[in-house]
Amino acid sequence: MCGRFVLKETAEEVGAFFETDLTGEGIPLPSWNISPTQQISVVVESLKDSQKPVRRLEAARWSLVPSWSKELTLKFPTFNARTEDIMSKGTWKPAVKSKRAIIPASGYFEWKTDPDGRKRPFFIHDPGGSLLAFAGLYSWWADPTRPKDDDSRWVLTATILTSPAVAELAGIHDRNPVPLPKDLWQWWLDPLTEGDQSMVDAAVKAAIPVASGLSFHEVAPIRGDGPELIEPYS
Repeated sequence: MCGRFVLKETAEEVGAFFETDLTGEGIPLPSWNISPTQQISVVVESLKDSQKPVRRLEAARWSLVPSWSKELTLKFPTFNARTEDIMSKGTWKPAVKSKRAIIPASGYFEWKTDPDGRKRPFFIHDPGGSLLAFAGLYSWWADPTRPKDDDSRWVLTATILTSPAVAELAGIHDRNPVPLPKDLWQWWLDPLTEGDQSMVDAAVKAAIPVASGLSFHEVAPIRGDGPELIEPYS
């Protein structure tokens, strides 16, 4: 799973890295301790008012809420989506088809459980310090308590895809996010490509070399927010 992650880059840096055309409002500030339901940065492509897909950096609530839900807070967690049977779940299926996203991250935290039950946090990241591009999904949810002509009723929500952990990370946790290589960004984001299980499976396969090359180190118990959270623990 991926329940906490880091994005220490500014909106300008993220937009430049992912070559976005537009930047939306309310992009969150850099954070070293991002948790579910907080605002996160997402990269999406859409055809709104254009015949050509426009790549945008937007702010989204981290926990996908399907359009059919009557409430923003669901009874089950949706900040991660398992890739193995993703098309069999009504929560994810519509988004896989046409609402795929990239979740920018500087790295993420995972907890290793020792034989005595103690959990130790690790920071997992690109060894060169590059941004990671987690495969994700997004959904627009409309607040039914607000008037239909009220633009503020729309809430952008998102999730991060996870897969069985690569061998190099399996000693920490049995699952990891799906970090897409750069040559698949356009393919994954393209709203004109209808996604299915085979597309998700291909993304997982392509992400294996990226995930296998990630570095990690133990960090101190995670409290608060700041760059000290990703410093090696000794």
